[in-house]
Amino acid sequence: MDYRACAQSIYEAIGGKGNIVSAAHCATRLRLVIADNTKCSKEQVEAIDGVKGVFEAAGQLQIILGTGTVNKVFDEFVQIAGISAGTKEDVKQAASAKQNIFKRAIKTLGDIFVPIIPAIVASGLLMGLLEGLSNVWPDMANSGTYEIIHLFSNAAFVFLPILIAISTAKVFGGNIFLGAVIGMIMIHTDLMNAWSVASAESVPTASAWFGLYDINLVGYQGHVIPVVIAVALMCFIEKKLHKIVPEMLDLFITPFVSVLVTGYLTLTIIGPIFSVIENYVLMGAQYLITIPFGIGAFFMGAAYAPTVVAGVHHMYNAIEAGLISSTGLNTWMPIATAANVAQAGAALAVALKTKNKKVKSMALPASLSGFLGITEPAIFGVNIRFFKAFVAGCIGGAVGALFGSIMHIGATAYGVTGVFGFLITTQYALPYLIMMLISTGVAFALSWIMFKDENDATKDVKTGLGEETTAETVVVENVEKASETIMGSPLEGKAIKMSQVNDATFAAEVLGQGMAVVPTVGKVVAPCDGVVSATFDTKHAVGLTADSGEEILIHVGINTVELNGEHYIYHVTDDQKVKKGDLLLEFDIPAIQAAGYDVTTPFIITNSDDYAAVTMKAAKDVVLGEDVLTISK
Repeated sequence: MDYRACAQSIYEAIGGKGNIVSAAHCATRLRLVIADNTKCSKEQVEAIDGVKGVFEAAGQLQIILGTGTVNKVFDEFVQIAGISAGTKEDVKQAASAKQNIFKRAIKTLGDIFVPIIPAIVASGLLMGLLEGLSNVWPDMANSGTYEIIHLFSNAAFVFLPILIAISTAKVFGGNIFLGAVIGMIMIHTDLMNAWSVASAESVPTASAWFGLYDINLVGYQGHVIPVVIAVALMCFIEKKLHKIVPEMLDLFITPFVSVLVTGYLTLTIIGPIFSVIENYVLMGAQYLITIPFGIGAFFMGAAYAPTVVAGVHHMYNAIEAGLISSTGLNTWMPIATAANVAQAGAALAVALKTKNKKVKSMALPASLSGFLGITEPAIFGVNIRFFKAFVAGCIGGAVGALFGSIMHIGATAYGVTGVFGFLITTQYALPYLIMMLISTGVAFALSWIMFKDENDATKDVKTGLGEETTAETVVVENVEKASETIMGSPLEGKAIKMSQVNDATFAAEVLGQGMAVVPTVGKVVAPCDGVVSATFDTKHAVGLTADSGEEILIHVGINTVELNGEHYIYHVTDDQKVKKGDLLLEFDIPAIQAAGYDVTTPFIITNSDDYAAVTMKAAKDVVLGEDVLTISK
């Protein structure tokens, strides 16, 4: 392709230099932040030769070009625009600054609460397991084993303010250990436990601000918002002090002043004020989902999927964490489950009704993924594309959430929905199942009725031989002439279908067909003999060209370009010849996950359109080099 012509066309379609705020690229996408969206024509960009897709995410205009192409187009683009190449972090910051304050706040909440989901899930599952076993075997509640495991099961909830404090400090760029200290102060044993106040005869008080008023010496167990505000303030103070305190005194003065000032302000002003605000927020959420006849839950069930599309659904994590901390029961989770399985049901109807084999092959696994709680493939890969299916899913979610509210279904954790939600809804297993069936059934029926198969698989296509034939005939002819290439697994772990990847571009196979691996070992090896065709300064991906012609992209993690190479080590260079099984790169799984990133690794044949079929062997545990992909030529 003509890379300069492509770059010139993109430059003109987005409104020229005056509309460019920042520009960078990752392994597959040109990432732009533009000043005025009305000056950009996405339709015009999509029509450009070489562009595989365009979408907006987190304030960025992301133009999918593919590995080996995006870097060449980007080089031409910055020359044409007369701008400096930015880093991925520059673009991320520019995009964040461009978003309105509401979206920035929602993103911040997501950045804080998503990383602590594993701790909440672990505790919630243990709690659900204990409840389930106690129902089957009542005597277990009196056993020593129960006491020990019960201690484990509520540890994350007892010390939740500390977990939130650490995560908040990380998001706001402060010292996480100082953040932890603020969390500890807020639940210190010298303060009365907040859960004991209701049954206490009296509450201890202390004089604040030189006798101006008294405060209750009560801990902040069960509170979320005051912790976030307090630690955000601490980070602000700490960073300001780092700038003004001489370096030789910084180690002593900065942490001392940061903790002293923040701690006092927290217990005397921030805590009392924001705990009241949070109580009203939680009361509002509880009221919404307990409005008579489930009306509030009905509307939230309908609105949940659109908030996923808008990228603001992470705000629910804060509400769920607050509900668990204050009441011990997450009554918001059933709404999420109803909405998620409804989108899965709508996608399932598309999968069963369509005659288009490509749509079917994408919709069916996307639907199954949705039932497991991962809905992005179903929403972005199928239902939004066929908008009536998305509407059907919203209606199904509303009806299911209505039932869940009427039945007062609740969970012991957050971060898990769908089928796995049974593990944290043990007391409500039967109504939870019925809710899922209602959501799925309504969405499936409406999607089946409203979905029209616009792309019939038997539509005539060109064979390239000057004659018309059917798609089916082309496949048969190709198979008769086919020879196969077998690819080994580049990683060790759990092999999954591409539709299960939590990224719309990969899930929809925009960059090509393939599979993905959820790795258990931080090593990537060559899946075949070939040549290294692309390495990146961020080290999170590697491109290969197989000796048999396949062009391969191995992309370690989702959005891990933002790590800027941290936790990755290359063992190869561009144009290096490699044999199947040769080590390409290493990565630190725990460190990447601790940074809040998904390590699921897509393994893509980027020129898959050149082949009759790219077939995954099976979804199972795989070892390095095990046969996982078959490419039919």
